[in-house]
Amino acid sequence: MKKIIVISAHADDEIIGAGGTLLRHKEAADELYWLIVTNIFESQGFSLARVSSRQHEISQVANELGIKKIFKLDHPTMTLSGETLIRLVPQVAEIFQEVKPEIVYCLNRSDAHSDHRVVFDAVVACTKSFRHPYIKGVFMYECISETEFAPALPERVFIPNYFVDITKFMDAKLKMLNIYVSEMGEHPFPRSADNVRALAHFRGATAGVKYAEAFQLIKWIEK
Repeated sequence: MKKIIVISAHADDEIIGAGGTLLRHKEAADELYWLIVTNIFESQGFSLARVSSRQHEISQVANELGIKKIFKLDHPTMTLSGETLIRLVPQVAEIFQEVKPEIVYCLNRSDAHSDHRVVFDAVVACTKSFRHPYIKGVFMYECISETEFAPALPERVFIPNYFVDITKFMDAKLKMLNIYVSEMGEHPFPRSADNVRALAHFRGATAGVKYAEAFQLIKWIEK
């Protein structure tokens, strides 16, 4: 049994980028943890009904994934910055010390959304082997509507080099995405069932399977 943690800047990132892979971990009886960095609040203009429904969506997804514990840092969405990073690093480090994950799934470093980039920087700062020796693997996942809209600069582009067969879990992944009813739309909206399936189909062709999720391996330590 492995300890796995997936990090979302916003609830839904985790299913878009790694939902099938997380379901594979669940089937393997691995211990799953979920860190959600931001949340939505009435003070930001969200209705009470929307704030409540988002918490219900999170609970539903956690139940589907068999999450052992959810960590919510409750930073207001769309506000993460360099100043936030100073506070975020020790918060993430404290969670890592509690969970002691072997595998970390994190957002892509160069996503178009600034929240994603700040979260990546905070997480990577907490993967130093001399402080967190239990971490064996760190993977970036791609997030439709953010990864592909980032500038494709050679030094920052997402380079998939690790593929997970999710053929068995493709329909379950889409079912979980539909829990986030307000985040999904119809094609050609990026976060559509058609687009999510198409990307998995394309990644699967690279990996020689029907459907796959792609990651960029940042670190792997074998002891």
